[in-house]
Amino acid sequence: MTHYEHTQLGQVTGGALLAGAGLALMGPVGWAKASIAAGLGVGGALFSSLTVRVTDRELHFYFGPGFWNKRIPLNEITSARAVRNSLWYGWGIRYTPSGWLYNVSGLDAVEIEKTDGARIRVGTDEPAKLVEAIEQARQLR
Repeated sequence: MTHYEHTQLGQVTGGALLAGAGLALMGPVGWAKASIAAGLGVGGALFSSLTVRVTDRELHFYFGPGFWNKRIPLNEITSARAVRNSLWYGWGIRYTPSGWLYNVSGLDAVEIEKTDGARIRVGTDEPAKLVEAIEQARQLR
């Protein structure tokens, strides 16, 4: 059963990459410019959104049409809390001083601490709702 599902649009990542693709095509277009524009366009599509789902068994999230699927079993989660990322952490997939960050827009996230001590931050524009869904699903296990 799904307890929570939400898709956040990647206004920052998707928008910036697609704008870069458009800029790359300005002026005379050769194979190099076309390649750069295509790469930025594909990146913009892949990072156009971040979907987060909480089920009876796991926290599952992915970018765009299913790129970079990540699943964390609920029994591996020891805590979930709303956090605010530093602007310096940026967007996309990156390693930060707070662990791995998966984010497409904004600075809000939920930090997941796992049984092995690893921390993962999942960007969201609904941090309180996501924390509540994770905690409720964990209690049902």
